[in-house]
Amino acid sequence: MTNSRTNILLIYTGGTIGMVKDFETGALKAFDFKNLLDRIPELKQLDCAIETFSFAEPIDSSNMNPKYWVEIAEVIESNYDAFDGFVVLHGSDTMSYTASALSFMLEHLAKPVVFTGSQLPIGDLRTDAKENLITSIHVASLQRFNKPVIKEVTLYFEYKLYRGNRTTKINAEHFEAFASLNYPELVTSGVHLKVNYDCLFRPNIKKKFKVNRNFDTNIALVKLYPGISEALLRTVFSTIGLKGVILESYGAGNCTTESWFLAILKEAILNGIQIINVTQCSGGSVLMGQYQSSELLLKIGIISGKDMTTEAAVCKLMYLLGQNVSSKVFKTIYETSLRGEMT
Repeated sequence: MTNSRTNILLIYTGGTIGMVKDFETGALKAFDFKNLLDRIPELKQLDCAIETFSFAEPIDSSNMNPKYWVEIAEVIESNYDAFDGFVVLHGSDTMSYTASALSFMLEHLAKPVVFTGSQLPIGDLRTDAKENLITSIHVASLQRFNKPVIKEVTLYFEYKLYRGNRTTKINAEHFEAFASLNYPELVTSGVHLKVNYDCLFRPNIKKKFKVNRNFDTNIALVKLYPGISEALLRTVFSTIGLKGVILESYGAGNCTTESWFLAILKEAILNGIQIINVTQCSGGSVLMGQYQSSELLLKIGIISGKDMTTEAAVCKLMYLLGQNVSSKVFKTIYETSLRGEMT
């Protein structure tokens, strides 16, 4: 593995990682990434040239939406040929959504896109920002036989690089904020960077890189719970313009067998609404038909989200609806792994 001089573009969208504390007032203010090498001189030890691009107004990750996903993708698109890798600094709360969305948007991606952030601002004494930033840049610059090692959208946090569309934020306080419970980490950072080559995504690099910009947000996310009412569910499914619903079911894809519940789902499917079944468990997979309570879902045409995270399921649904995939093949395409998002 070589690390010959590579060009890395650092894209700051917002988030805690880009904040520094004004020690006189105690207030947080945006960090000037143009002075990055002055503030983090350790980066000079990496054999790569780093350029930075910052959003004019930092986006709090709670305000992240498809409009900003397109902006991030377009920065990568317009700089794709000039750089060997991209590091995107992003608030942690919705980072798994953005990483999942970008994985679908960036078709035939043959370079690394590494999302990272931090739990503490970059200027704090005990910050996790420096390690996350330095290693993300290091990972993005990894080359083997003069080709990038990583060729997919990833997320780096607390010594581990994950496939972006396999991650979920699991903790609001710990430095180990993310997990990928259904897929192994791609790189582990210790004394050396240990790359799990067998788990890396292998894109079709013969096809030209392209960006898909269209997302259809006319979807709903329904988490099942004991006592969910018919009135509530009918209200959701009668939303004007609704095109798809992610159903967070129990365990391996199970749900109530009440006749009214199944009738609502069946009617929605007949009206052309795509319904995806994902588990509300942190890990594991939907296995429709394994139990009687999910066998009926299979019969009426519910789509299996298999072992996808809710974040990936939401983004994939918006992405495929945005591509105007015909209803005849929608189920087949949704149940197919496009970017390694499902097993």
